[in-house]
Amino acid sequence: MIAVIDYGVGNLFSLCRSLEAIGQEPVVTGDPALLRRADKLFLPGVGAFADAAAKLRQTGLDQVIQEEVAKGKPILGICLGMQLLFEESHEFGTWQGLGLIPGKVVPMEGVIPAGYKIPHIGWNALHFPQGKRHPLLETVGEGACVYFVHSFYATDCDEAVIATAEYGPELTAAVAKGNVMGCQFHPEKSGDVGLAILKTFCEGSW
Repeated sequence: MIAVIDYGVGNLFSLCRSLEAIGQEPVVTGDPALLRRADKLFLPGVGAFADAAAKLRQTGLDQVIQEEVAKGKPILGICLGMQLLFEESHEFGTWQGLGLIPGKVVPMEGVIPAGYKIPHIGWNALHFPQGKRHPLLETVGEGACVYFVHSFYATDCDEAVIATAEYGPELTAAVAKGNVMGCQFHPEKSGDVGLAILKTFCEGSW
């Protein structure tokens, strides 16, 4: 069973439609029992880090996620969901994340060149560090484009970075540490490239 974690934050419809398009039957749930029974987890999210982290804590889903990941269950965070995997965020304050991947989330402002729009919205090409290709992205060619919507990005996480995208500097686009994976971009809005990534995650052995 593939479970999409519902904690009151995120557009779950498009992700579920994409998963159905690749032959999956996702279960959208905030029920800890169902999440524990699932084979793989998706952590979506849009909006503010602080609100999302607070909702995870209020529902106890932060502990469920941490416990299941510790058992080896694969999880894929998307957009804000990826950012929540990190230790902390500096989005209008300092907020604690799930601590599943070392690193932090910081504003683009002051990092990208003047004149670049924030949030970063649109299609950008993926690049792979030192030509390495993580299994999650094995179907993705160098320079393949995916769709981003974000104002903050992950840093101090070099060992986990599996893809970057250029928006002035190279920014973290995807990360992985063992069974924990994340995409800053939206695979569910990235056409065939995104569907292939979702399929790889759902069918892969992590």
